[in-house]
Amino acid sequence: MIGHRGAARIARENTLDGLAAAVDAGADLVEFDVGPGLELGHPGGPASGLTLDDALAYLAPHPIGIHVDLKAVGIERELAAAATRHAVEERVIVSTTWVRSLRRLAHEAPGITRAISYPRDRYGAGSVTWPRLFVAGTAACVRPAMHVRMPPLLAAARADALSLHHALVSASLVRAAHGRGAAVIAWTVNDPARIEALALLDVDAIVSDDPRMALEVLATLNSP
Repeated sequence: MIGHRGAARIARENTLDGLAAAVDAGADLVEFDVGPGLELGHPGGPASGLTLDDALAYLAPHPIGIHVDLKAVGIERELAAAATRHAVEERVIVSTTWVRSLRRLAHEAPGITRAISYPRDRYGAGSVTWPRLFVAGTAACVRPAMHVRMPPLLAAARADALSLHHALVSASLVRAAHGRGAAVIAWTVNDPARIEALALLDVDAIVSDDPRMALEVLATLNSP
């Protein structure tokens, strides 16, 4: 379970309070956006005043994975250097829609896990309740095409994982990704029924604004 922008339903996103809320909720990883100047924040959103160094300094002592969603091209070397400074390389996964960023990152820090994201979420649409984002069967039309798009995306980006809007995830896609040794991350899911359905599809991680709620849903699947 990955807390989205910290835990955006519990505390202000991309802030130390948000990161702390994800830690307190018991999330497996905490995700946050990083843009120009290594500042935390989503393009077009409010300035956080928080830097990647601030976030990593806070998270380093906590046993939680760190998911950086890269929102700018050209900061890969600085990101890798920050992960090295805080000795968290093995705990970091970086996602982005830019293939060239992941290729650069593979060169700068091969120990950092890389995820290619699809589609590009320019306006924070990942937080829109499913299925309103994909109306009139759009998701049903796009989903089959992911089988064609996935292999070249993974190969071109030298990616270890595929990060998809959850409406594009299917059982066959998960099986195909796993067959290529790639993990599948589904974002951003705040509906309990959808969280349960994705878990049953065997996705590797689910991103949610409310990690505590999501973990409670997943716990019911593991109960006798």
